Amino acid sequence: MKSTTKPKVPPGAPSHAALRTPHPSDNRIARRFAQLRDQGRKAFIAYLCAGDPDLDATVELVVGMAEHADPARRVDIVELGIPYSDPMADGPANQAACERALKAGTTVRGVLAAVARIRARTSVPLLFFTYLNPVLAYGSAAFARDAVAAGADGVLLLDLPPDEDHDFIDAMRAAGLANVCLAAPVTPTKRKQMLARESRGFLYYVCRLGVTGERATLPDDLGAQVAALKRVASAPVC
Repeated sequence: MKSTTKPKVPPGAPSHAALRTPHPSDNRIARRFAQLRDQGRKAFIAYLCAGDPDLDATVELVVGMAEHADPARRVDIVELGIPYSDPMADGPANQAACERALKAGTTVRGVLAAVARIRARTSVPLLFFTYLNPVLAYGSAAFARDAVAAGADGVLLLDLPPDEDHDFIDAMRAAGLANVCLAAPVTPTKRKQMLARESRGFLYYVCRLGVTGERATLPDDLGAQVAALKRVASAPVC
């Protein structure tokens, strides 16, 4: 007998019946970059770890950054970190934020519910910034479905190269999520070209080796590296 049980939806999110598979140009990230190009501006992308210090604060912080009274100080896109216990690509600041968020009881389902609350108050593009394990624990297909239902626009999985699990990448795209890929200075040229082709929303260029964190200087060849990526990328390079 076919089950009639309906999938759970994060509180405040639209029903799955109301969803459709968006064309890539319908994605808020793509539309924001189109607006920025028309205005001749660069993107201001901010990162925030969800749940630090708690999810209520996360909602207010994201809305505050996106809807600042001074338009010149508003963020264009928000990377919202889903906390994970072993954030191997992150430096001390982000690791500490993850620890605080997890101690506060932050879960993937809770973050999705917070995104639904954020989406009710702002149209700022939202990109999840996280690792594969929390997504697998939630369920890959369910995560893609519920992320879109809550109002998310993309996912950057730091430890999932697109050629390692293309079925999951396809599932994210089919749900309407942009899959943002990472490229680094030591990435071979052919692989950079592949990542540039596979990335949606934008291509995240890690300009320095090591973990995340503040730096006093930028690489001398940063401009040349970004220009080379732009020549082969179908999405903006950030």
